[in-house]
Amino acid sequence: MHIVVPDDYQDVIRSLACFATLAGHQVSLHHDAVDDVEVLAERFADADALVLTRERTRIDEALLARLPNLKLISQTGKVSSHLDVEACTRHGVAVMEGRGSPIAPAELTWALILNARRQLFPAMQAMYAGQWQVNLGQRLAGQTLGIWGYGKIGQRLARYAQAFEMPVLVWGSEASRQAAMADGHQAAESREAFFSQADVVSLHLRLAESTRHLVTVKDLTQMKPSALLVNTSRAELIAPGALLDALNKGRPGFAALDVFEQEPLVDPHHALLQHPAVLCTPHLGYVEREGYELYFGDAFANVRSFFNGDPCVLANPEVRPTLP
Repeated sequence: MHIVVPDDYQDVIRSLACFATLAGHQVSLHHDAVDDVEVLAERFADADALVLTRERTRIDEALLARLPNLKLISQTGKVSSHLDVEACTRHGVAVMEGRGSPIAPAELTWALILNARRQLFPAMQAMYAGQWQVNLGQRLAGQTLGIWGYGKIGQRLARYAQAFEMPVLVWGSEASRQAAMADGHQAAESREAFFSQADVVSLHLRLAESTRHLVTVKDLTQMKPSALLVNTSRAELIAPGALLDALNKGRPGFAALDVFEQEPLVDPHHALLQHPAVLCTPHLGYVEREGYELYFGDAFANVRSFFNGDPCVLANPEVRPTLP
């Protein structure tokens, strides 16, 4: 069996303990970021299975039409808009999902909040350049943390906030607000109140058509001039251009981002990387060893189960009867 794993940016997948479970199979690893259909079709031409790293590779009708040998796409984590499941079904390609974990994304979010509030990055840059104490950060205690989306990551973040003596203000669905209040937190009275009252706003929503471009310039410019906007979920939750527009108007005063509309973001002159009020990290939310062992351990186990004929849970179960 030939298994292809694209977008192993750091060349680390072969170092994972779970990689040994693929022994005896042909495994091709690719370490660059490619979106050219011709190149991808050539790389995947004789693949029996693809193992995708989250949303790094787009799989659509045009590509699937070039892959007659493909039988399975094993997705690390959950399927998102990068993968056209309906097109997979039409081409007889089964899709399997894995588990996710809130731990690494919540920890990375908190690291960004601490870093941005204490202004660690510019202070460290100055120190390495021979300067000493060039700025003045802020503590977290007493600041209100606004969380939009009170799922597993949002709940974990709220517990971190309690340890740092930060009041928590939640916005989202009625179920999210009720769950937050049951945990002893405050639910915002309105969307406007959420953005205007929070000192730090962190977005924790899944990307869907209902959430795409949900956060607008109007929302952001209701934030305090001293406030921080944090996005470790999806860049597309924010309307195109809205964040830069709002930052340039002075509300919010700061942003910390781990996600971008075009990834990888390797242009050092990109407006977000050049903005003095923005702290950026290269989509590291889920990128850590224990998380990778979980994600790829699930994905590799799904490949083995599928081709062994074991019971499988498919994202498109109608495909299974058509397989030989």
